[in-house]
Amino acid sequence: MSSMFSRATAEQRREVASVVEDFVAVPALGGVKLPSVEVDWEHGRRTGCYLVSLGCARPSVLLRIVDLLRKGLRYERLTHDG
Repeated sequence: MSSMFSRATAEQRREVASVVEDFVAVPALGGVKLPSVEVDWEHGRRTGCYLVSLGCARPSVLLRIVDLLRKGLRYERLTHDG
């Protein structure tokens, strides 16, 4: 990777790393572990576009994520509409 390209994409790398960290940490607060989430660093090095693979999860994990999202949406509606 050229140093100019590396400098140009440094903020994108920091941003994607931070987003993935939050994406894993927030569900963990609700008891959900997402072990397969990862950044496709190689694709980013080649293109400058960093993609996140969400990987695989058991149906029970997905049900818990859906439950957390629904609760979050209900809370958001209550606090913004009421």
